[in-house]
Amino acid sequence: MRGRAKPPPAPLPQRDGIDPVRVRLPEDPGGEWATVRDHLLARFAGAIGADRVDAMFAEGRFVSVHGPVAPDEPYTAGRFLWFHRDFAPEEPVPFPVGVVYHDARLVIADKPHFLATTPRGRHITETAVARLRRELGLPSLQPAHRLDRLTAGLVLFVVRPEDRGAYQTLFRDKLVRKEYEAVAPYDPSITFPRTVRSRIVKERGVIAAREEPGEANSESRIELLEHREGLGRYRLLPTTGRTHQLRVHMNALGLPLVHDPVYPVIEPEGAADDWTRPLQLLARVLEFTDPVTGGPRRFESGLRLSAWPDR
Repeated sequence: MRGRAKPPPAPLPQRDGIDPVRVRLPEDPGGEWATVRDHLLARFAGAIGADRVDAMFAEGRFVSVHGPVAPDEPYTAGRFLWFHRDFAPEEPVPFPVGVVYHDARLVIADKPHFLATTPRGRHITETAVARLRRELGLPSLQPAHRLDRLTAGLVLFVVRPEDRGAYQTLFRDKLVRKEYEAVAPYDPSITFPRTVRSRIVKERGVIAAREEPGEANSESRIELLEHREGLGRYRLLPTTGRTHQLRVHMNALGLPLVHDPVYPVIEPEGAADDWTRPLQLLARVLEFTDPVTGGPRRFESGLRLSAWPDR
């Protein structure tokens, strides 16, 4: 049985730091698609409308390796096409992406609060990877891991595709020491340091994760660094990487993070971001043995949490 043909390089450059969409025309045993247009209408008209598909043909937006594709070209199974999506307007996140370190293989970025790491949902061009591709001129840049949109701090990006797997494996195999900082209420009745273990479940399409009975699948060490005026500054050391893990564990202690819009109470969906109330959670340290050089690596964020100003 023959494997699928490897896609050729995209004939379109990135737009605003975003790759073009690649489409492979599937097998058509019933012969329901006589032309390329027939298939693309069946595939995309429900999302963007038949008129928009036809307009994109007229604008030369659908291309193959040989150039723009005409709507009446015969359907050919296995053929590759590319196009750029229409991007809806996005509100710019008014904070820069800092660069802590940059060499031929790595970019260590200081992602601000409110900026998604990668394109998802309504956040496409206003993402850390798209911004860095544009600002650094690195079209192949990809993150080796992700950081929640509302969390600020360090994200490791890989410059060259051939190095990506080695660094992604570090995170997959939990070989990266991550240290976070958070600001949350202070409760003198709760002793620290402590380790919190629980079973966290996050369902697709549901905003909040939840804890439920059963074998623990998450673990966080929590240390109190200092406290004043009813707030504490905490060091959080996750052993595992469940979605919203640190926020869930702090909330379970009765110490929800300052400005958390989900725990313990979910704010109204669709509410605009309030730039003056960032979630008080910062990915402060990444530490690991470099899988390429074998040397030790340690990076520290230059950002600070606004609810804990220096005095």
